[in-house]
Amino acid sequence: MSLVKLSIKGISYSQTQNGAYALILNEVDGERKLPIVIGAFEAQSIAIALEKEIKPPRPLTHDLFKNFAERFDIVVKQVIIHKLVDGVFYSSIICERDKIEEIIDARTSDAIALALRFSAPIFTYKNILDKAGIYLKTNPSDSDKENQQMDDIISNPESFSAESENNDRAYLKFSLQELNDLLIQAVEQEDYEKAANIRDEISKRES
Repeated sequence: MSLVKLSIKGISYSQTQNGAYALILNEVDGERKLPIVIGAFEAQSIAIALEKEIKPPRPLTHDLFKNFAERFDIVVKQVIIHKLVDGVFYSSIICERDKIEEIIDARTSDAIALALRFSAPIFTYKNILDKAGIYLKTNPSDSDKENQQMDDIISNPESFSAESENNDRAYLKFSLQELNDLLIQAVEQEDYEKAANIRDEISKRES
């Protein structure tokens, strides 16, 4: 099963779900994007890792993990988003110590936060990108607008609410065709968090 390398495009604040963010991953050798809804703490940690000049006065949890790993000569070699079930992404952290490789299960947001700190590559399988990736067709005049939005890294700490479940139930009344139409509309409006939720509902019905 072939692996596809991903890069981080940015973090977009959710317009519909309090305290939620959409982490946007880019296909390195393609134009598809993979939006993943994450929490505020993980968004903050990833944003800090992206902004190399920002250094918190005390280590965050992911910084602590990195310091701990380095003290014991553990290196994160790569991260693989290996499974998608009911809209939930599952990831593995590939580590190495004394030339012995270990695979550790992790939440995707945690795995990516660590990958950034170890400068480790991020991959997913082609079938996952085929299923959950969003292909964006942008006009040249729209590219600046997209880049401006995706470069807006927001890391204000907030907490999750019950709105996620409410959003999931909201899509139950739509047919599969209507969901696909809503997905296209959300992508055109660059509402990646909404697009991710609609895509997950479509994936549940097609599985």
